[in-house]
Amino acid sequence: MSTTELSWFKSSYSGSDGDNCVEVALAPQAVHVRDSKSTRIKPLVVSPTAWSAFTAHASGNDR
Repeated sequence: MSTTELSWFKSSYSGSDGDNCVEVALAPQAVHVRDSKSTRIKPLVVSPTAWSAFTAHASGNDR
């Protein structure tokens, strides 16, 4: 699947100015993460399990 076929979204916590935003696209076998200002750079790709562990840790829900 190419990154142009993915449905990218930003967190509701992203500012309205469009700076310092991370975009995420979910696919069945992978989670794609990119900088919203540099969409031509290859995104970081992680497994759904790794993404879940990261978001749990980042939110403090893994304690």
